[in-house]
Amino acid sequence: MKTRNRIIYVATIWLAGFSAANAQQRLALDSVLARVAGNPALLAYDSKIGAQDAYATGAKNLDAPKISAGQYQVPYSFNPSAGSFMITAEQMFTNGAKLRAKENYMQGLSKVTAADKNYMKNQLVAQAKQAYYDRVVLEKKLNILKSTQTLLEYMLKDANIRLTYGKEKLSNIYKAKADLFELDNTREQLNNDIRQKNILLNTLMNRDQQTEFLVDTAIVVKDYESALTDTSALAASRSDIKSINRNIELQQLNAQVENSKRKPDFGIQTGHMFSYGGMANQYILMGSVTIPIVSWSSKEYKANLKGIKYEVAELQQNKLDILNQARGQLAGIKAEMSSKKRQLNNYRLNIIPALQNSYKTALQAYEQNTGDLQPVLDGIKDMQQNKMVALDRLQELLQLQVAYEKENEEY
Repeated sequence: MKTRNRIIYVATIWLAGFSAANAQQRLALDSVLARVAGNPALLAYDSKIGAQDAYATGAKNLDAPKISAGQYQVPYSFNPSAGSFMITAEQMFTNGAKLRAKENYMQGLSKVTAADKNYMKNQLVAQAKQAYYDRVVLEKKLNILKSTQTLLEYMLKDANIRLTYGKEKLSNIYKAKADLFELDNTREQLNNDIRQKNILLNTLMNRDQQTEFLVDTAIVVKDYESALTDTSALAASRSDIKSINRNIELQQLNAQVENSKRKPDFGIQTGHMFSYGGMANQYILMGSVTIPIVSWSSKEYKANLKGIKYEVAELQQNKLDILNQARGQLAGIKAEMSSKKRQLNNYRLNIIPALQNSYKTALQAYEQNTGDLQPVLDGIKDMQQNKMVALDRLQELLQLQVAYEKENEEY
């Protein structure tokens, strides 16, 4: 019985550990971006595309036939030999060119929606990238706090030993304790920021917002500042430009619809009359054709064609404006990326090594009883603060990288 209980206990502990591991699943950036495809905003576009494609299947629909029946040419005064009972059927046949033009136009609607979906996806992907990179930087800041805490705890322990021998000031010990407590506040803020980024990323991935996961802190900083901006490649990659192109094509299809209104429609009418009083039965068989080129019926489609030309011209100018702004935006981003990288290198090669040397010098003097604890504490704090600032610069650089990829739509 004891053996059985022990097995159950071990199994329970293993399952608990397995559940905890799953709760802390590690998600790489690629995995996060792949899950963004399930965002409800994108799924809504899929439903809209399906609806537009479904509507297009009925574009070649003809008007319903009309059947009539009733008395025909029957006098008000009773006369059993006058008049007849008539049955008629009518059908209008819309010109085939009109139906094809309408079908092409309705099929073009879903292409515009598909381009709009890609634009929304680019926005969501950029948002997810930024939140992921922010989370990575926050993790790196937590690691700096851990390192600082280790140094402060070591110095506080050493200072307490020195205090027992009268070789340390009590005020310095209180200062070291205050620095440790200050780390708790900073850690709490960082953990809160991490929770906020987790909620945002889970929301973008369309899953439970409270699900916890780990991130891959090995990030890659790209050398986009040396890349050349190719206008044709930019126009080919951006979904907003593609959306404008699809809208231009849609307007051209709309123009075909308006042009098709110049073509006539045809109709046929047939009827049979059952005459009263032994008179011979009669029939009607007539064809009809519309005349859309007359002045009073052609004003509308002529005005619409003129308006469509202006709308296409507006879309062309919008496309040129977007490309012009994108080129300027990319140029500014690349210049700022170069500046941020120079600042980061300055922190890595000069500022932080100098502060580390200052800390080591102060620590050496303190260990040799020729220096005070306060310079050591200041050295630890200066190193922490400047490492944090360096990470802020890294975060800004990653923000620029996301902005560059967003402009080029590089997933």
